[in-house]
Amino acid sequence: MIRCLKGMKLNVSRLLFRSWYYLRIGYATYLTFLLGFATTVVTVYYLAINNIPALKSVFQSFFFFSMLAAAIGVPLSILAGYVHFKRSRAYSAEVDIAVEANPYYFRITPGKEKEIQVPFSIANIDLSLSMARKLGVLTPEIEQQFLQARERYMRLMKYGDYRISGSEPEANK
Repeated sequence: MIRCLKGMKLNVSRLLFRSWYYLRIGYATYLTFLLGFATTVVTVYYLAINNIPALKSVFQSFFFFSMLAAAIGVPLSILAGYVHFKRSRAYSAEVDIAVEANPYYFRITPGKEKEIQVPFSIANIDLSLSMARKLGVLTPEIEQQFLQARERYMRLMKYGDYRISGSEPEANK
């Protein structure tokens, strides 16, 4: 930790890892996209089109070729992105891997979730069960669903992960 202005502490390790993440996202998402497009257009135009007279007569200037490449490439890229997210199994596989890699999909997050949301959910389940019993509308199936959800929330509060049962040691978190 390094002291900064007005007594604030700077966590150098955290700053380095955050910077590394921002670098990867900025480079992979934006810089390589622009460089890749520019490299492809320049290479195709000056190594292929410029040396073939029939193509050179159609694409007389590099600017015209670049604009045509963008006019065709952007919609094709949008279509490919749409297919990737909506029509293929590729994105669902990515999400599956992200869920497996991120422990907070199954664990309680510190802060408002642990202090407010989970206790409120438990109280809400208790209140709903009580009201449904008093009104006589609670079926055994619905009661079982409420009790299973309550048990998961209780395990979440106790062990930090709802998948852990009471018989497992806390070291398995």
